Amino acid sequence: MPLEKDDFKIIKKELGREPNTIEEELFTNLWSEHCAYRSSRPFLKKFVTDSESVVIGPGDDAGVIKLPTGDMFALGIESHNHPSYVDPYNGASTGIGGIVRDVLSMGGRPIALMDPLRFGNLDKEKNKFLFDGVVEGISDYGNSIGVPTVAGEVEFDESFNGNPLVNVFCIGKVNNLITGKAKDASNKLLLLGSSTGRDGLGGAAFASRELDESSEEDRPSVQVGDPFTQKVLIECVQEIVNKNLVESCRDLGAAGLGGASSEMCAQGNLGAVIDLNRVHTREKNMTGLEILLSESQERMLLEVKSKNVDKVIEISRKYDLEASTIGELTEDCRYVIRFEGEKVVDLPVTLIAEDAPVYERDWEAISDPGNIITIPNISIEDVLINLLSKPTIASKKWVYEQYDHDVQIRTVLGPGEADSSVLRLENGGIALTTGCNSKHIHSNPKSGSSGAVIKNVTNLATVGAEPIAMVDCLNFGSPENNEVLWQFKESVKGIADTSSELDIPIVGGNVSFYNESEEYGSTVKPTPNIGMVGWIESLDYIPPMEVEGGNSIYIAGETRNEMGGSQLFDEIGIDKGLAPQVTREITSNPLEICNIIKSESINWARSISRGGISVALSKLAIDINKGLNININNIPSQTTDVAVKLFSENYGRCLLVSEEELELSSKNIPISKIGVIEENDQLLIETHKKELLWELENLSDAYNSIEKRMRESG
Repeated sequence: MPLEKDDFKIIKKELGREPNTIEEELFTNLWSEHCAYRSSRPFLKKFVTDSESVVIGPGDDAGVIKLPTGDMFALGIESHNHPSYVDPYNGASTGIGGIVRDVLSMGGRPIALMDPLRFGNLDKEKNKFLFDGVVEGISDYGNSIGVPTVAGEVEFDESFNGNPLVNVFCIGKVNNLITGKAKDASNKLLLLGSSTGRDGLGGAAFASRELDESSEEDRPSVQVGDPFTQKVLIECVQEIVNKNLVESCRDLGAAGLGGASSEMCAQGNLGAVIDLNRVHTREKNMTGLEILLSESQERMLLEVKSKNVDKVIEISRKYDLEASTIGELTEDCRYVIRFEGEKVVDLPVTLIAEDAPVYERDWEAISDPGNIITIPNISIEDVLINLLSKPTIASKKWVYEQYDHDVQIRTVLGPGEADSSVLRLENGGIALTTGCNSKHIHSNPKSGSSGAVIKNVTNLATVGAEPIAMVDCLNFGSPENNEVLWQFKESVKGIADTSSELDIPIVGGNVSFYNESEEYGSTVKPTPNIGMVGWIESLDYIPPMEVEGGNSIYIAGETRNEMGGSQLFDEIGIDKGLAPQVTREITSNPLEICNIIKSESINWARSISRGGISVALSKLAIDINKGLNININNIPSQTTDVAVKLFSENYGRCLLVSEEELELSSKNIPISKIGVIEENDQLLIETHKKELLWELENLSDAYNSIEKRMRESG
């Protein structure tokens, strides 16, 4: 992929000469959209990235936060979308490997993973192939390195045909904090881990263009992972860090050694001299360019004091890992690469790593926020069955059962057990949640993205957790498309405004543009996946998620006639409408829900999301294998429309089950008793018009239909 003409002119002017071939390829990758965020940087400045809980914000391999107990955690999120389309197994597994090393490079021991995923219609064989390969890649890699995958989300939509979204989140416990910022001139640079091959060449540039018919030829741009090497690399780096033998550390991710070393130097305002002949390789006759830009996996760059080099190498040998001293830091801020006795790169380090010019792109606003649309007459009984059998809503048990979520024995609540997963700490716990609703965001990027924040805060609230920090993985189409760039701008504003109002700092993230498919003529729906961390002061706050006959069912939060982007509208073929809005009242709801969870005797709690309360009630009945008797006339609502009450997906609401009667008048949120748990096998919903009845067996068959189909098809 050649360097853009305008970039070439800028570089030539800054250098006073033309860049040579290796330098030009280095710029092509490090000035790519994937590495330099050239279209997104101006918008990302809206994010609030600091608070009392933030130790390190955006800009390093991962953000670092501190809990009220003083415990520190590193957290990050990354996309591996294009590689996962070309090679789903290796694309997904190396996505896990990369985000784990990002956390590791901050001194963190990885303790949990989450995976928000998006795929096209499962009726297409290619999409099923991609889905199976991605899940297997995540499972095999995460299970092999002993890091539990505790939460995730899977959404299916035809806009993801030809371009799946594979986002991965990792959190790690930090006992000895390090950063990726170079510290002192004359310190040595060591390359630790796997040998360097030709896999992953040009990966950063590959991620910065849309997929087309020739993308299958880009298989060399997809790295190949080795989880067993990763497992010992984790232990090796942890020992080196805990013995205070490393000054700074970087994962070799996008643009390989070239990216990691130049970024390390630029952050520390230092230069470096690196000899590529000292890099341990696994293939013969590799060129200097291949060594410099290879994205081979399981490699880390360490800054080490001269007196500690032998100690680090000795530890690496203990773990049967190679460590090569490949260069040293310098004071002159020049980035110099030598190969076969010649100087092949000589550049100002900030020019290559920090000074990529920002694109000044136009956007085209879509001002229509959508209107309230009258829902036509529908068979509610049939619609609910159909929604439960939709791949996005149906059971994902066949997915998460492939993941080992109990390894490391911290998991209190794993995938499928609650809206947030919970990990046990010495004092209290942390809750993890991820995801967004791309249909809502497509309908209204700003309010839908605000809703993504509220969705995750509500998920945390249902287990008694208060939000501490978040990261975001922003997946969009081409920024060269005016409408896409407007969607991105509005989405960022929605996230920024709501996270700021709730005082949730954004400590890191990733922007993934060019998620388009020439083959299918499609652009993905805007998908700003969020990964959020919450603090649980006491595990006693967590509802036991066990109920009995006679327990009361409550809904907290008002139901609104905002059906745009809903699963109901998708089912009945309406692609317009007012999408769920986020008001100040709704923004405060999750915190009130959290207070209820912590102060009342709550047996079961779940947020209301896709499919509305009808789907939430169905899942409750299926989960507990008991009947429900519900009167929706008691639902706090702006409307009497039965379909709206049952299928609205507006934010800031949850279902609560308690064996005790709750005191409703004292709550700062609309809350009402709507029914009871019955010792039968029926879901009965009373409306002002008639009674709606479903047999639990029929609900369960629909909810598990996709799982059955996937198992039968292998």
